[in-house]
Amino acid sequence: MALTSKQRAQLRGIAMNEDTIVQIGKGGISDNTLIQVQDALKARELIKGRVLENSLLTAGEAAETLAEACGAEVVQTIGSKFVLYKRNAKEPKIALVKDKK
Repeated sequence: MALTSKQRAQLRGIAMNEDTIVQIGKGGISDNTLIQVQDALKARELIKGRVLENSLLTAGEAAETLAEACGAEVVQTIGSKFVLYKRNAKEPKIALVKDKK
């Protein structure tokens, strides 16, 4: 499901108040990191992550890799931070705005 610009804006606003719960270091993205991200997305739907300075990945690369592996959407990347979103099919927690056409 591709997010619209209004939905991305809504999710960016929600993410401003969220804590960073995922950190990518020099070890890169390990299996444990993937499991942590999948569990966090299932519980929260929206997570914020950060790439540390000693990492070989940029925030954009890390976000794309995690999103692809978890079936999530990249909401935004700014500097060393990124935001991912994946709707929980069984128990949705965030109601996205609908596009008016």
